Amino acid sequence: GVGFSFIFSWLLMLMVLVPFVLGGNIYMLFCQSLRDQQLFELLDTPGLIPNFNLSQVLGEGSTNISEMYRQCQDNAALWQMLHLDQRVSLDELFNITQYTAEISAAFEKVNITLSPISLLNQSHKDLLLEASSLGQPPDFAHSLAQLNQSMTHGSLLDLATELELLAVEVGGGTKEELEEEARLLRELAGEMNASLPGPLVSGAGALAQGPHRTGRGRSPVQVQTNATLQRAEQTQASLQTETATIVKNETQAFLEQLLGFFETYVAWAKSSLTREVARCKPVAQTVDSVEAMACDYILDSVNAFWFSLGWCTFLLLPSIVLAVRLAKFYRRMEATDV
Repeated sequence: GVGFSFIFSWLLMLMVLVPFVLGGNIYMLFCQSLRDQQLFELLDTPGLIPNFNLSQVLGEGSTNISEMYRQCQDNAALWQMLHLDQRVSLDELFNITQYTAEISAAFEKVNITLSPISLLNQSHKDLLLEASSLGQPPDFAHSLAQLNQSMTHGSLLDLATELELLAVEVGGGTKEELEEEARLLRELAGEMNASLPGPLVSGAGALAQGPHRTGRGRSPVQVQTNATLQRAEQTQASLQTETATIVKNETQAFLEQLLGFFETYVAWAKSSLTREVARCKPVAQTVDSVEAMACDYILDSVNAFWFSLGWCTFLLLPSIVLAVRLAKFYRRMEATDV
C-alpha cells in the first residue's frame, strides 16, 4: 500500500495543483477584483492594453469603465453615461426657431381675400317690407264718419211733434193712436239719448287715437322690420371690413398653437433621448449575472474540489508514515490461525 501510494500520489498532487493554480488565480484576479471594481480600474489604466484607450475611443477624457458601471447600476441612460451631450448638441439639432421664423414670415405674406358676404339681398328686403306693410292697422276714417252721423235720418222729437199736430186736426180714434205714437217716439228718443251717446263717443275717441299710439300710424311689425334691416346692413358692412382681419388673427392663433404642440413634442423627445432611451441597467445586470455564474457556481465548485483533494493529499503523508511504522506488526496468517 505504501508503495502504491508513492507510485500514484503524484497524480493526486497534480489533480490538486492544476485546479488550485487555475481556480485560485482566476478567482482572485477576476471574481475578487470584479467585486472590488479593481478590475475596472486596471482596464482604465492607459497603455495596459496596447492600442486601446477607452477615453480616446469614446472621445471623452473623463470617461472610465468604473464610472460607467456605477451609472449603469443606477439605470442611467446611454446618453448620460457616455456624455454624448459634449459631442452632439441637442439644442442645435432640435432648434426649431429658424423654422418657426420662416413659417411666421411666410404666413405674414399670405393675403386673405374673401368673397362678398350678403346677409340679405334686395329681394329678401322687399319681401320683408311687403310682409311688414300687411301688418298695418285698419283705416278707421270711414268708421269715424259713420259714428259722427246721426242714428236716424231725422229727429224723433220732430216726428213726435208732427204726429201731435196731425192728431189735433183729425178726430175720433185716430187722434188717440197718433198721440200714443208720438208719446212712444218721445220715450224712444229719450232712451237713445241716455244710453247710446256715451259708448259711441268713447269708441270714436279710441278709434281716433288708435293710429297715434302705434307710432305715427306705423305698426310694431313695421318698426321691428326696419330696425332688423338696419342692423343687418350694419352687420354686413362690419363683416365686409373685418372678416379678413378676424380670419387672419384666428389662423395666426391656430398656427401658434400648432407650433406650441411641436415645441412640446421636441422637449419631450429631448427628455426621452437623454433620460429614458437606452437605459444601461441590463448591461450591469448581465455583468453581475456572469460574475455570479462564473464565480459562485463554477469557480467555487472547482475550489471546493481541489481543496478537498488537497486535504486528502495532506492526510496521505501521515497515513504512509503510520503504515510504515505498523508494517513490522504485519504477518501472513495461516489457515490454522483462524
